[in-house]
Amino acid sequence: MLKSATAAAAASTVGPNLLLGQAKGANERFRTAVMGLGRGRGHIRGYGDVTNCEVAYLCDVDKTRLEAAAKGMADQQEKPPQQVTDFRRILDDPDIDAISIATPNFWHAPATIIACQAGKHVYVEKPGSHSPWEAQRMVEVAKQTDRQVQLGTQRRSYPGTMAAIEKLREGAIGRTLYARCWYSGARGTIGKGEVTKPPAQLDWEMWQGPVPERPYKDNIVPYNWHWVWEYGGGEMANNGPHSLDIARWAMQVDYPERVSYLGGRYHFDDDQETPDTGDAVFEYGDKGSITWHGSSCHRRKPDQLSFVKVYGENGMLDFTNSGFNLYDIDGKLLEENKDKPTDVPHFQNFADAIREGKPLAQPISEGQTSTMMCHLANIAYRTDGAVKVDPKTGNLADGEKGGELWKREAYRDTWAQQIGA
Repeated sequence: MLKSATAAAAASTVGPNLLLGQAKGANERFRTAVMGLGRGRGHIRGYGDVTNCEVAYLCDVDKTRLEAAAKGMADQQEKPPQQVTDFRRILDDPDIDAISIATPNFWHAPATIIACQAGKHVYVEKPGSHSPWEAQRMVEVAKQTDRQVQLGTQRRSYPGTMAAIEKLREGAIGRTLYARCWYSGARGTIGKGEVTKPPAQLDWEMWQGPVPERPYKDNIVPYNWHWVWEYGGGEMANNGPHSLDIARWAMQVDYPERVSYLGGRYHFDDDQETPDTGDAVFEYGDKGSITWHGSSCHRRKPDQLSFVKVYGENGMLDFTNSGFNLYDIDGKLLEENKDKPTDVPHFQNFADAIREGKPLAQPISEGQTSTMMCHLANIAYRTDGAVKVDPKTGNLADGEKGGELWKREAYRDTWAQQIGA
């Protein structure tokens, strides 16, 4: 780690506010860096509408994407951002308030941990972690360093979604009994890749980061890593966090008692390791249950699949992408909300938490409770199809299979010590 980041990490073990002190004033300039310029382009646009905000750094291990993102910012702010390929260079700058992480999943927790230890606040994309151990570790470090860490499940800040939750709290459908979630897509095959030399613009060593060294395969970067267990968590970890978080929020539950996940890779014979079709059930005892259906290669037309539906004693609330429909027990539409989706309030909330001390809409501790649902489902899928869980801790129940999947078998030495692995 760079010298200043190391010093910051040492300071954070003594006292949480030695580096940045109290919250910045409401009118102070908020300076951030964006790491990972695929989904990160959305972060850049979001910060462009945040009050008095500057994207001071852009970071990507692919120089072509880095240069393209910088060029695309020409009309967004007067001062061009600095460009780096190693995010640790950003941690040397004492004027940077936060780092915004939009990398592949396996980078989420390590980058968050290192940034927090360096005194930076963090906005990190979902799922936020690659394993249950990482989920718990990043929550622990955020608390130890007293950093604001927001998970990018942005519907927590959508006005229409928040209004729907308020309806449930007011008893609009009575006691909630269960929720159903859907995801459908039309992804094609990823083919069968060949081991070859990485492209010149890609820093393959840095792309892998904490993951044990593997040869470059030409069908993994920039997106298909999602479907390889070493790097991603399939559609469950890719899209599951969005709907499962809403369902859990609506049902007012935390960790389940039992999780099952069954399915398979049915559509193509290729290198994909994760299922393209599957059904998961999260059981909460007398608090009800949540189900998730994923179909990433078939949109299920003409089925009219929803996003999340929550069923209660007196009716049903249907969460659309950013609004809701409220029905009574006989199916009569009582209220409709057609708010448009926007990520800006989630980024604004993050900046306000740092500058003014406002509560985060999705603090990492809450966000990773939802992400743990995805990790537990994937463990169930990769073992016997179902696992029992300690509902107080989220850990696997005593004697359950899957303990070997709780944490990555090994991290590269360069990173292991920095993240406490």
